[in-house]
Amino acid sequence: MGLKPTHIVVTILITMLTALGPLSTDLYLPALPNIQNSFDTDVPTVQLTLSVYMVAFAVCQLFVGAMSDQFGRRKVLLGSTFIYFLASILCYFAGSIEELIAGRLLQAIGACGGIVIARAVIRDVYQPVDAAKLMSHMGTVMAIAPAAGPILGGVVTVYFGWQGNFVMLSAFGGLCLLGIYGLLEETNTNPDPHAIKPRRMMRNFRFMLSHRAFVGFMLACLFTYSGLFAWISGSAFVFIEVIGLRPDQYGYVFAGMVVGYMIGTQFGGRTVKTLGMRNLILFGACLEIFGGGVMLMMVLSEYVTVYSILLPMVFYAAGMGMVLPNSMASAVGAFPKMAGAASSLMGCMQYSGAAFVGLAVGHSFNMTAFPMAFAIAVMGGLTIASYAFVIRGSAELKDAGTPDEPASKIIEDAV
Repeated sequence: MGLKPTHIVVTILITMLTALGPLSTDLYLPALPNIQNSFDTDVPTVQLTLSVYMVAFAVCQLFVGAMSDQFGRRKVLLGSTFIYFLASILCYFAGSIEELIAGRLLQAIGACGGIVIARAVIRDVYQPVDAAKLMSHMGTVMAIAPAAGPILGGVVTVYFGWQGNFVMLSAFGGLCLLGIYGLLEETNTNPDPHAIKPRRMMRNFRFMLSHRAFVGFMLACLFTYSGLFAWISGSAFVFIEVIGLRPDQYGYVFAGMVVGYMIGTQFGGRTVKTLGMRNLILFGACLEIFGGGVMLMMVLSEYVTVYSILLPMVFYAAGMGMVLPNSMASAVGAFPKMAGAASSLMGCMQYSGAAFVGLAVGHSFNMTAFPMAFAIAVMGGLTIASYAFVIRGSAELKDAGTPDEPASKIIEDAV
């Protein structure tokens, strides 16, 4: 049953599953002001449809990864994607902002399985450097969905209302569900029968956090993605309510940022074997602080236009396209026997930070671009600090083993 895990069709399916999370946030971004008006509520309350999603997405990853280590990748993916499919339908029928927030919470519970288990499947099949290269190329393809999402979401919102976006998410979730059922073979050949026991989970997490390199990669992902989520949380209101774009026009602006991300992932995928994963992380972090800093300076000088906000974000996004795939592959690759748990811990921290930053940006919105620009600049600075003070100087591990078999294989010390 199914195809080989290395088959191109399976790679496309894994890319789609990884895109579930970003697509679930990006598609309906142009509809946020519309949702606010529809339910006669305020900006912070509407932002909860994003932040609650992110919190649930973060917390549930801790359990989904461990479950896939014990019960297998395929079974857990089928269950989580089915939950996502039903939750997307519930969002469509939401009659109040509270019901929509509840639907988004359930949607997050289902979507988190896609990104966590997809990374674990890649680690099951590929070595770390090859995994980083594949993740970079997947990131380029995956970026098409978030790029097209706001454009399509803006058009759908204008012609069919905000509910139309959740019809599209339901259809995408259903397609992923069919793909898992018909195409995906089990890749976890060494299941851990005790992986979901709370004591074992805590023991595994403590073991991972005892490795300085893992902590550094995790922090780089956390801060990088938090900067992106500051953009996701604030850009619709900045471009639509402050600058005055229409929802469909905003979609094209968002797509411009995604082009930067695609450039970063393409560059990283082509050069990872020659430059190395750590050098790409450093280069990407430098682009992030540059982009965030320029955006903040433009806002402080009261020069706020589409281009003064978008172009700096393109640089940040290019850096993000180098930092995220290489940090994830480096961290998860060090724990091949606990790939699900490592992926889930990385994801939990990454999305928890993003949820906090999103809430902060939403509650700080004052009809200016300052809260968003300030958050993006700070996250870029913290990313480069993670490299300078944690990743740099840490040992590079090929296989850190497990708590029971800590057979660390140190390749070389980082310079």
